[in-house]
Amino acid sequence: MIEFRLKDFFDILIVALLLYQTYKLLKGTTGMNIFALLVSFISVWFLVSFVFQMELLGSILNKVANVGVILLVILYQDEIRNFLSTLGSRYANNLYARIKRALLSKRDAQPLQEINEIVEAMVACAKTKTGALVVIQKEGDLTTYCQTGEIIESNIKARLIENIFFKNTPLHDGALIIVENQIKSVGCILPISHKRDLPKELGLRHRAALGITEKTDAYVIVVSEETGRISCMRQGEMLLGVTKERLTEWLSN
Repeated sequence: MIEFRLKDFFDILIVALLLYQTYKLLKGTTGMNIFALLVSFISVWFLVSFVFQMELLGSILNKVANVGVILLVILYQDEIRNFLSTLGSRYANNLYARIKRALLSKRDAQPLQEINEIVEAMVACAKTKTGALVVIQKEGDLTTYCQTGEIIESNIKARLIENIFFKNTPLHDGALIIVENQIKSVGCILPISHKRDLPKELGLRHRAALGITEKTDAYVIVVSEETGRISCMRQGEMLLGVTKERLTEWLSN
């Protein structure tokens, strides 16, 4: 008969909390695939080795686990580095972020106003064929990418976005990242998509937009400098040549 002690309860509770916090941190990123794989493997390993006590299969899984850790570090070194960086930055500012959200709760009460500001800026950039790249954070944390640019933490204003992407400004080539209804950082560097089936007329700005959607669940808006066409991207999918009304609807959803 299995004896269940109080310390076993706390042991399980602590592990469950750690897994849940890791899930929250990786949600919306490519690291979620690694997390799901690890949880599945640990579950099977626990059942085989401790519940059913299958010695042969358990010993094989033990060997796989020893080698698998090294393989994970080699194959996913970029994701692991980003995870550790995000872990430190998120929990260092977690209390400050909660207090800030509580004090500025009115900002979340009027998302339509900020959507209109973004749409107005993108339409203005399209008319003048000014290249623009706007990234809107969802569940996946973008702190790592924000740190590659200039942190400004400003309210969302159409004129400000237009000035940032004006051709003679030093930050117009990078991405503008919006976090919690606020312009967090500008001039940011994004990962490039390596898809081979993209239309030839799409340049590096569009590849960077698609690249960030392949790694996170962010919403991205791109204005082409050559054609003035507005495009929307998320989860590796593209909507090319959207209208002002379609862009507003897409952001509202």
